[in-house]
Amino acid sequence: MNGIFSVVFIISCILFLIWNPDGFLPALLSGGEKAAALSLSLLAVYCVWLGFFKVLERSGLAGKLSNAVYPLAKRLFRSDDKDAISLASCNLSANFLGLPGAPTPLGIKAVEKFCAAQNYYAADMLFVLNATSLQLLPTTVIALRLSAGSSSPSDIFLPTLLATLLSTLLGALLVFLFCRRRRRA
Repeated sequence: MNGIFSVVFIISCILFLIWNPDGFLPALLSGGEKAAALSLSLLAVYCVWLGFFKVLERSGLAGKLSNAVYPLAKRLFRSDDKDAISLASCNLSANFLGLPGAPTPLGIKAVEKFCAAQNYYAADMLFVLNATSLQLLPTTVIALRLSAGSSSPSDIFLPTLLATLLSTLLGALLVFLFCRRRRRA
């Protein structure tokens, strides 16, 4: 993917230099400045939430939440592997709080454990739940809207919650139906 982006960037630069050589350097510097500002604002949001998760973990509250969610997650993923379910629950919790990039390592470890146990239903369910990403707090989008100068960046709270709730329920239902059909065949 990096190769594709590099080729697209180089071709764009060449075309820009051909059609508007005087505007190339100012556009390049302006884009770099905007990218750096956006990265710093997103970094701040990620630092706050990752710090919050670390406090939850050290206080023992994360373990208590994981134990509270375990019966539901056990039924959802159809698995008895407590470690894999705990990883999957932490992954989904982080997505629920609007941190789609941060929990990726947890999701990968959970899928590896599910696949090692040959529980492909659980791996499929986790993949779909991550793709649909039910979000209570769309922090990344709110941070993007704030950095773009939106006067009310949190207006997307309710529409995001409703849209992701519907997509998550539909995705989970389709995995449930698809795996059931596959089992009968």
